[in-house]
Amino acid sequence: MNTRKNILIDRKKGVNPETMLEQVLQIFPAELRKMLLANKDKLKETEEIRIRINQPMILWDGRKEYFLDKLSGRLSVEAEGSYYIKESDISAMLTFLSRYSIYAYEEELKSGFLTLEGGHRVGVTGQIRMEGEKVEQLVYVGSLNIRIAHQKIGCAKEILPFIRTEQRVRNTLFVSSVGIGKTTLLRDCIRLISGDETSRIHFKVGVVDERSEIAACCRGIPQNNLGIRTDVIDRCKKAVGMRMLLRSMSPDVIAVDELGSMEDFQAVDEVMHCGCSILGTIHAADMLELQQKEQLQKWVEQKIFERYVILKKDDEGRRHFMIYDGAWEKIWSD
Repeated sequence: MNTRKNILIDRKKGVNPETMLEQVLQIFPAELRKMLLANKDKLKETEEIRIRINQPMILWDGRKEYFLDKLSGRLSVEAEGSYYIKESDISAMLTFLSRYSIYAYEEELKSGFLTLEGGHRVGVTGQIRMEGEKVEQLVYVGSLNIRIAHQKIGCAKEILPFIRTEQRVRNTLFVSSVGIGKTTLLRDCIRLISGDETSRIHFKVGVVDERSEIAACCRGIPQNNLGIRTDVIDRCKKAVGMRMLLRSMSPDVIAVDELGSMEDFQAVDEVMHCGCSILGTIHAADMLELQQKEQLQKWVEQKIFERYVILKKDDEGRRHFMIYDGAWEKIWSD
């Protein structure tokens, strides 16, 4: 019997916060779930929950760390008196995560994460058994990192006029350090470019989601709203997926996350030579660091990318955008 629930995504607001909370808390053992439910208002702001055996559970809201007080069950900024994670807690969570069949999810665990309905991603670490250069099995699990999905509908609206024209989408790189929000911004750009029922300008978009972070597919079904003209290849190497999309889906735009390897860059060249636009992300703190990446030199010289969107956080945790053109001239900042 399939007990799976349908995830209803509000076109304007994304996943309902109450639904989001239910999706995350269902994997916790009863004692922890009860304590966390008492803090549900704060949990709606939480971005990550770190679970480590023999260590306190840590909740991160993007600015501060919080600990679960063992006696009161309330969140506190003090680690003293916190609830410490037991081995049995992680065992129970893995059982819930794998729907009582951990063997069925061994292949997913080899990649270091599982994706929940709603797009929440659970990173897994512990003792690995290798076979040559490949991960054969995750033998013991020591920690989990639950990254709570917060799709920010409309966050790319301001920058869209710099990326999309009525005729085409400009080749664009989203650039930031880890955890600033470039994937979130890319995701909303895909949604806006793909368009909804009210959009006058729209394009067919193909997404290669190697680590299930853009669409957050659960059993092949995107949990995030990527628009009505978007096709997703999930858990596939970027270079392989880009070529598959070109052959099978005739996209106007291909979107990929975290370009890095030489094979990725070669596949991007192939996409562009086929008349398809590229939206991608890449790790760099700023334009100076980006310019120092050897793989980008040819693209920079030939002005292949027409837009670079740089994301940064200020001291108070607020995100800011800067947009550069293909000649590295700043054309907009918020």
